[in-house]
Amino acid sequence: MKIDRLVSIIMILLDKKRIGAQDLAEMFEVSPRTIYRDIDTINMAGIPVFSTSGKGGGFEIMQKYKIDKKVFSTADLSAILMGLSSLSNMIRGDELVNALAKVKSFIPAERAKDIALKANQIHIDLSPWMGNRNIPPYLEIIKTAIQESRLLSFEYADRYGNKTARTAEPYQLVLKGSHWYWQGYCRKRNDFRLFKLSRTSNLQTLEEFFTPRDYQKPQLDFADILAARQTKIKIRIHTSVMDRVLDYCTDEHFLPDGDEHYIVWFPFIENDYYYHILFSFGDKCECIDPLHIRAEMKRRIHDIAALYER
Repeated sequence: MKIDRLVSIIMILLDKKRIGAQDLAEMFEVSPRTIYRDIDTINMAGIPVFSTSGKGGGFEIMQKYKIDKKVFSTADLSAILMGLSSLSNMIRGDELVNALAKVKSFIPAERAKDIALKANQIHIDLSPWMGNRNIPPYLEIIKTAIQESRLLSFEYADRYGNKTARTAEPYQLVLKGSHWYWQGYCRKRNDFRLFKLSRTSNLQTLEEFFTPRDYQKPQLDFADILAARQTKIKIRIHTSVMDRVLDYCTDEHFLPDGDEHYIVWFPFIENDYYYHILFSFGDKCECIDPLHIRAEMKRRIHDIAALYER
């Protein structure tokens, strides 16, 4: 595989002062012409490799560029590889491949096995089990537009499904929870907006460039706001949904109720989003208190049932 060969060549060049194209070709069982192309690729990745001709000539990395491989500890290299590998699962790009190649080039042979073991102890896969197939290609489109300062055109749906045509300057990709967002200056609203990627459709890069403006990163931490608005309601759940309920509160809020149920003090705000959370547990969850929320649950269940009685 080409990437493996490139990484190996970089490691060899870091270890050796100089090596010839023919030696590398024989080592990897490819032609010298292929090695020359690989060297060009490594140069384009930002690692300065130069060649000398004649007897004793070959390729070498500029001496001032060489880095002591002991600068990074095993934990440092493992953490960097873990982060880059996880991100590359969702966002493709030569820069990530090049970054991975550079980091791997710092790994001494005697530590390679230990670092690989530690890097694989935690695996972060940002790709969904199922869902919107536009997410990965849209991430790449937005990433490229941010790098090139290119305008994006798209349609955006609000929470009620109403779509509007938009043009925006992209500034940042955001992964919050399990959802992707992107921060951009909306030309329609004349202000910065945080767009949810799953609500974005017909995304296209325009030929027009923009001059980046000063902006503030979006507020993503609402813990204090939620804490001020949330109340605790009393629900009774079946053990089969315990793991899902734990996504919203800790086990200290659980009190056993028989062999198969728990009483849970559940954080709640009286809006559609939180009612939908309770309904997502189906018949494995019952609101006990307060009574007005229990009554509202009953009313909504009646409305749902009415749909199927028509």
